[in-house]
Amino acid sequence: MDVRQLSPFISITPQINPTDIGLAASLGFQTIICNRPANESKDQPDHRLLAEACERLGLAWHYLPVEAGNITDADVTKFSSLLHEVQGPALAFCLSGTRSATLWALSQAPRLDINAIIKATAQAGYDLEPQRQRLIAAANQPDTQPINASRQHDILIVGGGAGGQAAAASLLKRQPDLDIAIVDPSSEHYYQPGWTLVGGGVFNRKDTVRHMSDVMHPSCHWYQAAVSHFEPDQQQLALEDGERIGYRILIVAPGLTLDWEAISGLRENLGSNGVTSNYQFDMAPYTWELIQNCKAGKALFTQPPMPIKCAGAPQKAMYLACDHWLRSGQLSNIDVEFCNAGPGLFGVADYVPALMEYVEKYAIQLQFQHTLTSIDGSAKTAKFNVNNADGEIQEVEKSFDMIHVCPPQKAPQFICNSPLADTSGWLDLDPETLQHNNYGDIFGLGDASNTPNAKTAAAVRKQAPVVAENVLMALKGKAPKAIYAGYGSCPLTVEKGKIVLAEFGYGGKLQPSFPTWLVQGTRPSRLSWFLKEKMLPWIYWNAMLKGKEWLAQPEILSHRPARHEAADALEK
Repeated sequence: MDVRQLSPFISITPQINPTDIGLAASLGFQTIICNRPANESKDQPDHRLLAEACERLGLAWHYLPVEAGNITDADVTKFSSLLHEVQGPALAFCLSGTRSATLWALSQAPRLDINAIIKATAQAGYDLEPQRQRLIAAANQPDTQPINASRQHDILIVGGGAGGQAAAASLLKRQPDLDIAIVDPSSEHYYQPGWTLVGGGVFNRKDTVRHMSDVMHPSCHWYQAAVSHFEPDQQQLALEDGERIGYRILIVAPGLTLDWEAISGLRENLGSNGVTSNYQFDMAPYTWELIQNCKAGKALFTQPPMPIKCAGAPQKAMYLACDHWLRSGQLSNIDVEFCNAGPGLFGVADYVPALMEYVEKYAIQLQFQHTLTSIDGSAKTAKFNVNNADGEIQEVEKSFDMIHVCPPQKAPQFICNSPLADTSGWLDLDPETLQHNNYGDIFGLGDASNTPNAKTAAAVRKQAPVVAENVLMALKGKAPKAIYAGYGSCPLTVEKGKIVLAEFGYGGKLQPSFPTWLVQGTRPSRLSWFLKEKMLPWIYWNAMLKGKEWLAQPEILSHRPARHEAADALEK
């Protein structure tokens, strides 16, 4: 434990473990403050275990989570109020200690000298000089001049996931001398499409994760930090410590946020009481454990309102579970329900007949217009808001022995609160060129975008080359001409060994990658299973993230009308 004192009343430390609580008590601390949200990374200790350790040792525990790179004024107010309530000395922590130190600095700005605050945090190892402007504002002192970027890059990419890494690789394949930087606080990179197969007992969880440094292109500079906010008029953004990074072109690909808190009781019960979700790295093995141990009773599988990552994933988990129960002779003893907030089984009608054959084969009860609102793990019950035929909403309670939950999903807060967002909070992009609708020097791809395509890794595989082509055109002052047609793919795992390979674009138009004599995408196929299990992971790690664009070359138009010309043409 690395304790760094800010004042006699409060100290800061990076992430602690339950065993550190005893050491904190021996050092005289009476209060522990957690500023790190639960499940921020796979190696993070469960904050409930930390709270239990505090209770055993007589320390007060306070959970005040703050999103990395998004310390709001409300967060500062809560932290300030908490410091007035708790007994000292107190020990606050987050991943590195930066968030906790920044919260303290901002909370003290109205009463302490700004230079003294910056000096105190610097002595503790946290350089908050880039936060001086905000500290001055918090102290109600006269504003200073805008802070200029300390470093500059040709291309700055927000997000080191599938979208960011694939875009960087495609760009460097085309122009190896580009100065590219990637901003991402995570130390791990995940192959998320594999988690369905982890939950179905096919993949090992460890095969779906690698160190971020191992997938990062060696030519890219990596800022292992969170974004605080965008300053597009100055062609720069601010990191969580206040440092500004400038760019000629910005690519935004941060993924989306899983909103676990939107369902009451979900966060507290996840991983226990039969409550699981393949949408979290460390939960997928628990899904498989529940499937193996379930011999009778009721199994619920839920899907929230759109948009979500891969709209087929919630039912993929259900089909693999049913297949296991059928093969083991348990299915007749288990009532399976699919509770979908939407009005139908799947959004593209061509694939529904094949899926319905499996719904009937497994005797699954379909419950549409059912939105999960709360879970009581100890009582093994879940509550749903149900839209009836008259448009009225009624609450329905269902019991369960196991429940697989797909959480509601939204754009990251630092996107929602930025000038880059549309009215719904998503990244506002042209659906064809993936250029921002208001800022010509900004492009985006991936799950945070408002483009009406399926949010899948396959969509990113097609988007990355389009972004790469159009970014290079923009650097030369030319209009973008590479076109994305909305391609997305959802390999629907209807049983172990067979997949319905759904491939479609904007408007649900089918976009098969293979000839129908080889893979009939609307029907279950063993070849599609081989593609999902053996080929796609290898293609992801060794092709997509390396700039190899097999079956993903972008369409380049010889001439694309300007936006106002295109709008006039549509009106005519």
